[in-house]
Amino acid sequence: MVERADINSVLMQMRTIQSQVQSGAGISGPSPIASNQAELKTDRTGFGDLLKNAVDSVNEVQGTAKKLATAYEKGDPTVDLPQVMIAAQKASVSFQAMTQVRNRLVSAYEDIMKMPI
Repeated sequence: MVERADINSVLMQMRTIQSQVQSGAGISGPSPIASNQAELKTDRTGFGDLLKNAVDSVNEVQGTAKKLATAYEKGDPTVDLPQVMIAAQKASVSFQAMTQVRNRLVSAYEDIMKMPI
C-alpha cells in the first residue's frame, strides 16, 4: 500500500489551522500561522522530496508485484494466485495514480506558463 503519512500530516496541520482561525484563537493570541511555522520547520520537506517519495513507493509496489509473480511462475508453494493478482492490481492502481498526478502537474505548469507577466 502506498504510504500517505506525509499527506496526512499536512492535512492535519491544515485542519488545525482552520479550526484555530474559525474559533478565533488566533485573533487575540499569537498567530496560528506563526506558531505552526515553528512546527513546519522541523517537519519541512520540499515538494520534490514528496514527489520522489511517492515515485519510490510506486516503484516499491511494482517491484513487490514482480517478485510475487516471478515466485508464482517458478512454483513457489507459499505464493498463491490471488496474492499475485492483488499485488499486480495494487501496482497498476498506484502507477495510474502517479500518471494522473504527473498529468495534473504538467497541466498546472502549462497554465502557469500561459499566464501574462
